[in-house]
Amino acid sequence: MFTGIVEELGEITAVENLDDASRFRVRGPVVTEGAKHGDSIAVNGVCLTVVEHEGDEFTADVMAETLNRSSLGALAAGSRVNLERPTAVGDRLGGHIVQGHVDGTGEIVERKPSENWEIVKVSLPADLSRYVVEKGSVTVDGVSLTVVDAGPDYFTISLIPTTLALTTLGIKQPGDPVNLEVDIIAKYVERMLGDRAHAGSAAAPAPAPAQEATK
Repeated sequence: MFTGIVEELGEITAVENLDDASRFRVRGPVVTEGAKHGDSIAVNGVCLTVVEHEGDEFTADVMAETLNRSSLGALAAGSRVNLERPTAVGDRLGGHIVQGHVDGTGEIVERKPSENWEIVKVSLPADLSRYVVEKGSVTVDGVSLTVVDAGPDYFTISLIPTTLALTTLGIKQPGDPVNLEVDIIAKYVERMLGDRAHAGSAAAPAPAPAQEATK
């Protein structure tokens, strides 16, 4: 589990395209400290498994499903990426509960700079819009953020200077894809309410047959 608090801005140093997957080599001095084979590291919000670790770099295999459902397929050598290690038991939950399982992708629609922050508008797939609410949480490229405004096909986020300087959201431009992960609690609530409604409908007694009126 992650919290959406990016630890460092890393870099893709190599991409090897395989038959039905890709192997990424990623540089990240902070997240590779003490890393070992089998550890998890979130790359732009996608939970990947460390295959090899050498110096300040690690490699991870990315299967076709992940490449198709996330923006990782657009990465190349030189791309900057947000990196985060899983949270440890007992640590503070600085952002919100993030699984590293991308629900879909959006695009940066526009940026509106201000003196001390920047408002960024992000497109939102129709099947995810019901999970995104004003002042709720959303993960964009692995960054835990608060939704400022939520529309049927977009949402906006307000980025402080720290986020702009230390994550990819400071360099993304209109048209660039971003990974989206909605609040897992919202999805569980929807599923439980749906199951309860289904169970209630199944348990409802069948209506009694109409009887002929007697004189």
